[in-house]
Amino acid sequence: QVQLMESGGGLVQPGGSLRLSCVASDSSIRSHTMGWYRQIPGRQRELVAEVTSGGTEKYGESFEGRFTISRDARIHAVFLQMDSLKPEDTGVYYCRAVRRYLPRSDYWGPGTQVTVSS
Repeated sequence: QVQLMESGGGLVQPGGSLRLSCVASDSSIRSHTMGWYRQIPGRQRELVAEVTSGGTEKYGESFEGRFTISRDARIHAVFLQMDSLKPEDTGVYYCRAVRRYLPRSDYWGPGTQVTVSS
């Protein structure tokens, strides 16, 4: 069972930046799409950004232009650089590694809290 562990969350003022990291426990996720999702209480998790094993990136509409996703296959990690943070970016950010073709698999990290507040 692959484990994902996030780090880098915290409290930041509006306009500030944070960098989230997610490291997988083994290299079996090299064929997976890796990404970040945000959840706010009472709402479903929404896509922040994801990157395929081939490097194709996709962003959620609310985050495109301010957030940048990157991936380091050597250490089985994915990163999220968050700039120009807004209070509405607050939430729990989850790392995900998913393979949407057979054999399918889907892994989630425990989440890290990001709070944007003055």
